Amino acid sequence: MATQLVIRIEPEIKEKLMKLARTEGKTASDKVREMVTEYVAQNDLSAIVDDLWVRISNKVHKQGITARDVDRTITQVRRK
Repeated sequence: MATQLVIRIEPEIKEKLMKLARTEGKTASDKVREMVTEYVAQNDLSAIVDDLWVRISNKVHKQGITARDVDRTITQVRRK
């Protein structure tokens, strides 16, 4: 269930936002919701890290590298 977020903006900005949103057939709330969702998606570090791990895992598997290979390499590096 959605919840409310109350923000304060200058009246001129609100009017411009409403007009611009209407040109897209949307409400000001729709546009603010889109912008906040996009901002969170772009700046959510955990999602970025998760995506990075998935990409690394895919590359490693394509190269035939196993978990045993990774463990062996880590052990070798730590010895140095």
